Amino acid sequence: MDRMSGLKDKLQADLATSMKGRDEVRTRTLRMVLAAVSTEEVAGKQARRLSDEEIVKVLTREAKKRREAAEAFESAGREEKARLEVEEHAVLEEYLPAQLSDEELARLVDEAVAESGAEGPKAMGQVMKVLNPKVAGRAEGGRVASAVRARLSA
Repeated sequence: MDRMSGLKDKLQADLATSMKGRDEVRTRTLRMVLAAVSTEEVAGKQARRLSDEEIVKVLTREAKKRREAAEAFESAGREEKARLEVEEHAVLEEYLPAQLSDEELARLVDEAVAESGAEGPKAMGQVMKVLNPKVAGRAEGGRVASAVRARLSA
């Protein structure tokens, strides 16, 4: 198995297992994420196979959609729909790298600020450029941005 295909192969194997086991939530979720991966693979000028890192980005994006949808359904009083989104989110999280704690994120932000020599809120882009590769898939973009913003305005 080549390095590029590990995560996608695992998703496909897990889909087959969930279908055999009649696990509707897992089957539905894995079909959805594999469709998103396929869409991403054919986007752009020519079709290509995504790397595991790129698949993690797709998984992160899909997990964020599920969480936001669950919150929207919850606030609209649609508990059943919210529960389905939460179940799908839980399945997606199994395939994502462990999320950074607030302390770990703060340490990485401090390192990125020191490394980039950035000062003041206008330097946010410089810090994000250094920080994003270190955080990749382990913290949501909005959470990272607010941590950087807080650090630069302190």
